[in-house]
Amino acid sequence: MAQQNVPSYGGQAVIEGVMFGGRRVTVTAIRRKNQEIEYYEAPRSEYTWANTLKKIPFVRGIVGLIEASANGAKHLNFASERYSMESDDDVYEGPSRLQMVLGVAVVGVLSFLFGKFVFTLVPVFLAQFLLGQWVPAGIPQNLAEGVIKLLLLLGYITAIAQAPLIKRLFQYHGAEHKVINAFESGVELTVENVQKFSTLHYRCGSSFLIFTVIVGVIIYSLFTYETLWDRVVQRIVLLPLVIGVSYEVLQWTNKWRDTPVLRYLGYPGLWLQKITTREPDDSQVEVAIAAFLKMRERDQVAGEERLISAG
Repeated sequence: MAQQNVPSYGGQAVIEGVMFGGRRVTVTAIRRKNQEIEYYEAPRSEYTWANTLKKIPFVRGIVGLIEASANGAKHLNFASERYSMESDDDVYEGPSRLQMVLGVAVVGVLSFLFGKFVFTLVPVFLAQFLLGQWVPAGIPQNLAEGVIKLLLLLGYITAIAQAPLIKRLFQYHGAEHKVINAFESGVELTVENVQKFSTLHYRCGSSFLIFTVIVGVIIYSLFTYETLWDRVVQRIVLLPLVIGVSYEVLQWTNKWRDTPVLRYLGYPGLWLQKITTREPDDSQVEVAIAAFLKMRERDQVAGEERLISAG
């Protein structure tokens, strides 16, 4: 039976490992060449203003994205350093440390910050120059822009997914989802139990990417523009709103995933995850379980220490 009121934990695949973020600490577990699992722990920063903003709908998504970028950079640096220490032992064939860091960045939070502007503005120009003479301005142009954006996104992710390093990264992504699904179902976190669960999850960042495309089409259709440059400026100005609303839609689809009919709202994101996740092997699932359990353990200890200091 699925657990009720399960805390919202976030995960992220890193090089040869997985990062899980709890309420008070984030933990990365990676698999070393000697098969040992190594951990990196980082406490979440306690800023009153940030905690206040994270309680405000449509604003908390942007704050969460900034926080994820900061935490992700620390853990990515740890994982990349450990990778470079062992890269001479043919862990992978080919990529240098620089290529490895760039390869991970294209699917990480750093890629999102830069890529969101690229995938927001490039479709504007393509829709105008390729279809401007045949597709009327307003909602038809916005729909055309959304279709171009979606095709670019799918093509981009499909292309980078062919790289051996990214394929392995996507396997760890699948392992992370399996662990969260198993935990939310209330089963014991063993490799055998976890492997029975899906690599797809409603609360995934991949789903968030799809929702920014869909939500963007809707929001942009509420505003008019006179020139191409008006349209470009409008897209940039409205980008924080699109991100904020998309985050809320992601949370709603996760909340309604067990409700008949409404659960289908999250399907576009799940379809994209069929590209961004792969079935992990038992060793990768073991690493994901280790990261999750360590995060839960450290979260509990941090919470107890906080109570003691407050008392």
